[in-house]
Amino acid sequence: MARILLVEDDPALARGLSASLKAAGHAVDVADGGELALALAREEPYALITLDLGLPDISGLDVLKALRREGNKTPILILTARDALEDRIAGLDHGADDYLLKPFEPTELEARIRALLRRAQGDASPVITIGTLTIDQERAVATVSGRALDLRRREWAVLERLAARVGKVVPKDRLAREIFGFDEPVGPNAVEVYVARLRRKLGPDGPEIRTIRGLGYILVGT
Repeated sequence: MARILLVEDDPALARGLSASLKAAGHAVDVADGGELALALAREEPYALITLDLGLPDISGLDVLKALRREGNKTPILILTARDALEDRIAGLDHGADDYLLKPFEPTELEARIRALLRRAQGDASPVITIGTLTIDQERAVATVSGRALDLRRREWAVLERLAARVGKVVPKDRLAREIFGFDEPVGPNAVEVYVARLRRKLGPDGPEIRTIRGLGYILVGT
């Protein structure tokens, strides 16, 4: 899964969307205004931003323009009640990657997020195959040699992050930022715990997760 910035000024809607996305395995940070959204997006390497247009301080469109002007290439999904064609065109013209009108079903939001994340990784297919390991992102199912892996939410998130950059070192601090929200308590050995659990579940017939001391982790295909 991924770390997502949810920009929404309606507290009830923000709570509901945040809970839904966390249940799907994502780490979620919430911003209730444009200025906070800009500050967070400039500081953290989010995998995706969901952006409401009607914000109390500066508009979501201005947030979008500012981020794209600064060279921020994070996929941005606009969530708004504005259904005027000109609003949709303006958002897409200024660099939004997708547009979803309120009200919407959480399952549609999750599907669009999955599609944008796959596109950002350069792979339109929801299935990743690494040796004996198969990861079906659409169905949230992973198998090794046909054996289903019983993965908890954060174990799944760690696996997806490592698989997305197979053969490359993923820094430990980056992994932590991508699987935990800024308001979630993170123990000093939390990442090591989830990696150790994942190694056990991958077993001897699955790909190896190597620790690169002082740097991070690398998933090596078999």
